[in-house]
Amino acid sequence: MQILRPAAGRLLYASAIFLSSALLFLSQPMLAKAMLPWFGGAAGVWTTCMLFFQCVLLAGYLYAHLLTRYLTGRVQAAVHVALLVASVLVLPLNPSAGAAPGGVEHPIWRILGLLATTVGLPYFVLSTTGPLVQAWYTGTSGDRPPYRLFALSNLASLAALLAYPLGIERFVSGKRQLVGWSAAYLVFVLLVGAAALRGGSVERPEEKGPARRPALWIALAACGSALWLAVANHLSQEVAAIPFLWVLPLGLYLVSFILCFDRDGWYRPRLYRWILPAAWGAMGLRLALRGSGGGFQWELLLFSAALLVCCMFCHGELARMKPAPHQGLTFFYLMIAAGGALGAVLVGLVAPRIFNSYLELPVAIAGCVILGLVLLYGYSSPKHLIRLGLVAALAFAAATHFRTSGGSLLKERNFYGTLQVIDSGSVRALYNGTILHGLQFLPEERSRLGTAYYGPQSGVGLVLQSRQTPNQRVGVIGLGVGTVATYGRSGDYYRFYELNPDVIRVAYSYFRFLRESKAKTEVVAGDGRLALENEPAQNFDVLVVDAFSGDSVPVHLLTRQAFETYFRHLRPGGIVAVHVTNKYLDLASVVQAAAAALGKRALFVHSPADGPSGVHEADWSLVSDGSPAERLPRKARLWTDDYSNLFQILK
Repeated sequence: MQILRPAAGRLLYASAIFLSSALLFLSQPMLAKAMLPWFGGAAGVWTTCMLFFQCVLLAGYLYAHLLTRYLTGRVQAAVHVALLVASVLVLPLNPSAGAAPGGVEHPIWRILGLLATTVGLPYFVLSTTGPLVQAWYTGTSGDRPPYRLFALSNLASLAALLAYPLGIERFVSGKRQLVGWSAAYLVFVLLVGAAALRGGSVERPEEKGPARRPALWIALAACGSALWLAVANHLSQEVAAIPFLWVLPLGLYLVSFILCFDRDGWYRPRLYRWILPAAWGAMGLRLALRGSGGGFQWELLLFSAALLVCCMFCHGELARMKPAPHQGLTFFYLMIAAGGALGAVLVGLVAPRIFNSYLELPVAIAGCVILGLVLLYGYSSPKHLIRLGLVAALAFAAATHFRTSGGSLLKERNFYGTLQVIDSGSVRALYNGTILHGLQFLPEERSRLGTAYYGPQSGVGLVLQSRQTPNQRVGVIGLGVGTVATYGRSGDYYRFYELNPDVIRVAYSYFRFLRESKAKTEVVAGDGRLALENEPAQNFDVLVVDAFSGDSVPVHLLTRQAFETYFRHLRPGGIVAVHVTNKYLDLASVVQAAAAALGKRALFVHSPADGPSGVHEADWSLVSDGSPAERLPRKARLWTDDYSNLFQILK
């Protein structure tokens, strides 16, 4: 019995898949952002959340494969409807701050547990929808192939990717986001429930085994996943720390899926035999000639075009290898999900532990080269030697790119990024990617000068020099190389908070600010805000907030609740000095809004560069008691733990 007419049935399946994919993509930033103030450390929270979502997505695809392979249509519908009902019982989404850690330990397991209890079951159900609904559609669609629904799911993901920062995050608070998501999930449950009843009413022929090699499916999916992540890392960490830059490579990755699975014709192997080597060579040459000129725009255009070409090859070959709908459709999607998760794990978890720099990009390019040689040219090609020469050239480019540059004392990488210590003449500097985190003159007579963003005329320099309070207590969120300690006087106490343990080691081993300071210095390992929330009042005279690195803005340090915590640790008359130097973001207006909300005064201080003294141009906002002394040209909406928006403050 047909419950719905064919056209209405197709609309039902398409609507269920579109909504499920959109909700999948939206849940990730919503929940990660909601938990950030409780756990601290933007990098750790986001990476742990992404690991959770990848694992649950893979589990959902496995469930869909097992359900359709071993159960009849009516039993499938009954089981899945029961799962849908169970998932509704955890709504509305409402992560609890009670799961926050009591100390400053790295809270991976607490984050995973909170995600599992908050969104685990609904996210799992959403993850099953793509392959499961396509399998049901196959049984009711006659000769219509289901793969355009996969293109539709990626279109929904792309729409959600753009809608969240441009619209949802900008105009809707965090709590209302979760309520709206929960309401949309109820609509999704009704759609998929109807699809289950319709699909379960038709018995499909038993699926045969896959006709192609699943290892190739996994390899192609992993290569595409690793490429977009590696290009995103390269552009945002090695080229320019621009907010939201990662959206472009992820968007191109999704576009390639949309084009390749929408219909035949977008991907033509004969064409890609010519343009794919050009993409490999362009990226390899640019890596080898890094810093040789051309500007950021040229770099962005080159890597974006090359990434799209490589992803079109990977996903185009996947589309060419897709099985007939009754010959392993859900297994095919399971292998794609496994490959995508593998690529993400290699770039996000493995690479930071085995490489001292961003080697995953040349490795991903090399993987694409190998797949291209196998699938586009064949090992029997007469031009095989030429193409092997191309591989050697790419390997040489990678080796050239990652060889230790002259004057480099240290280059290493961990969970939080790449650190490099470089000597240039009489100056030693620490870089995190492309961002300078501090410098010190090597000669003893100049080693205690305030440098970089902490010169004598900078906001923080003026504050620390002007206050004549004896036995001054200073707190500093963000260690860098410890430059602020140079302003310490005998009897003073400087307490630093630093999230990255390698930065602490580098500051003590390669720089002398902490050792040479006249003040007593102490470094607390952990997120600054989280540590302060769990400490008794420190009675600081000055609290310095300087934990921003390019596009990585830990927004939980700039909310109203954060400033309330800061002032709890200040003595009467104390000052919060916030480093707001940023080429792309107007952080000063965020500080001004927080100060106004608390009835405080925010003073903006700009200091010029002084090259011979090693001083960089710097912007600081000084927040203290008293009515506002000035109005900045632009005022941001108040950020809270429930609302923040980077698009709002783009310069």
